[in-house]
Amino acid sequence: MIRAEIKGDFSNTKKFLTRLLSRDKYAGIETIAKEGVKALEAATPVDTGLTAASWIYEIEQSKNKTVVYFSNLNENNGVNIAVILQYGHGTRNGGFVQGRDYINPAIKPIFDKMEENMWKVVVSK
Repeated sequence: MIRAEIKGDFSNTKKFLTRLLSRDKYAGIETIAKEGVKALEAATPVDTGLTAASWIYEIEQSKNKTVVYFSNLNENNGVNIAVILQYGHGTRNGGFVQGRDYINPAIKPIFDKMEENMWKVVVSK
């Protein structure tokens, strides 16, 4: 025969969840988003500097989530230059210019920092 006995209640769990709901889990997100723009600017390949200077961020908050969007506004004939630098593009004479992965290495430390900061808010007392 197996017997399990449980003593106590969920008061500590309730306190934790109540505290978590009352905190601004995304405090400081704008500061980190600005750091993301700086990191993208620094990593963007430079010819004229226009693409590097065209990074922006947007923060969208709702009741259940916060989303940070990073965008680059530099376009030429409807083509986003940051995208073709990242992924490459065809040329008029049928050639191909190889892309360079500069976005992911630049933005990963920013995402890691966001995650770290949110985790600290969750587990702090």
